[in-house]
Amino acid sequence: MFDLPDSEILPLSHQHVFWTWSAQAKVAPIAVKRAQGVYFWDIDDKRYLDFNSMTMCVNIGHGNERVIRAMQEQAAELPYAAPGMTTKIRALASKMVAEVTPDGQLSKILFTLGGADANENAVKLARGYTGRTKILTRYRSYHGATAGAMALTGDPRRQMWEPAGVMPGVVHFLDPYRYRSTFHRTNPNISEADFTQDYLNHLEEIIQYEGPETIAAILMESVTGTNGILIPPEGYMQGVRALCDKYGIVMIADEVMSGFGRTGKWFAIEHWDVVPDIITMAKGLTSAYAPLGAVAMKPQIAAAFDERVYEGGLTYTSHPISLAAAVANIQVMKDEKIVEHAAAMGPVLNRMLKDLGESHPSVGEIRSIGLFGILELVKDRRTKEPLTPWNGSSPAMAAFRKYCLEHGLFLYTHWHTVLIIPPLIITEEQLQEGMEVLDKALEITDKA
Repeated sequence: MFDLPDSEILPLSHQHVFWTWSAQAKVAPIAVKRAQGVYFWDIDDKRYLDFNSMTMCVNIGHGNERVIRAMQEQAAELPYAAPGMTTKIRALASKMVAEVTPDGQLSKILFTLGGADANENAVKLARGYTGRTKILTRYRSYHGATAGAMALTGDPRRQMWEPAGVMPGVVHFLDPYRYRSTFHRTNPNISEADFTQDYLNHLEEIIQYEGPETIAAILMESVTGTNGILIPPEGYMQGVRALCDKYGIVMIADEVMSGFGRTGKWFAIEHWDVVPDIITMAKGLTSAYAPLGAVAMKPQIAAAFDERVYEGGLTYTSHPISLAAAVANIQVMKDEKIVEHAAAMGPVLNRMLKDLGESHPSVGEIRSIGLFGILELVKDRRTKEPLTPWNGSSPAMAAFRKYCLEHGLFLYTHWHTVLIIPPLIITEEQLQEGMEVLDKALEITDKA
């Protein structure tokens, strides 16, 4: 289709591309040529096993013909319609997304371009609905790279743009992170019920200090993503729901990464039988075949704007080609029982990660739910000292990732952690293929 020799891709890219999340002089991209299933190939025909679903998003795998065909047909029929119009595909996509929300209770859908603006719109909706301004989010969180979403983010990625470049009114609180619990360093054997209650007490104390009447929403990743695959302890999500009900606070579940089957449920929040007031989503919504995010909300949230204008929206809101990708993606997930497959593969991944942990002293802890897993690497299991400093890197982690790439395993490392987030169609044999590379790579971190 496009006449450009493979040999010119990298030189032209280095000449003209400004890279995100990168020091420009140090970037070393993989020149990708094609992808299929759980694999992709570079321009030299080297094959990589995709253990990160590219950017934690290609949930149904690469090259699904049904999704591609749906996008082609939509492009031929109607490639664009203004946001104030409606279309067959917009009506259908809204219905299908609403139906997969918990018990179908979040029946009003606002489509966005991606996860960051989904979170920003969720904040606008909560503020407009409650008439309050403050938003509570957690320190180990990532909610997107736009100004408002970066302010919502708790991790250090927000710090470069503070204070002028971010949205005011955000207050952070601590995550129930058992392996590194601030409250329980001298009492690591506390029961799960008491551990959970301590962190709910911490949250309620923050609510009291900030003034419940000023807090519009509590926004949380249902399962924390890049900041650690932190799975809430039993009772925590139910407790947050109760606090929101007690103080009239909107509960927002960020399911951008954990949604659409990643944890073995359509949305991770369903593991705890909790229905939030708003769910934000992107990534797996189209499995990244086209850019799209969404905000699903309870009808009473939407009703707050029945008689007043909702001041928000972008040129590409509800883009028909993206909506076609979403409709086809959801149908593929249903027809091929991909969510159920992820649930079945969850124990398999957990067992494989535990086997790695038992074999390698640099593995401090493993955590996983569905096909959402992590290895937390440490210098010393007794002290739990991370293999890299907070918000830093180390030669060992760089060498670890280099080994994986050289041996055809693509994954994401974040500080001292290794995330395992493959396409949801992956088989046990393909998981084992990746684990064999990880087993050898971890010898590098063991030496450190």
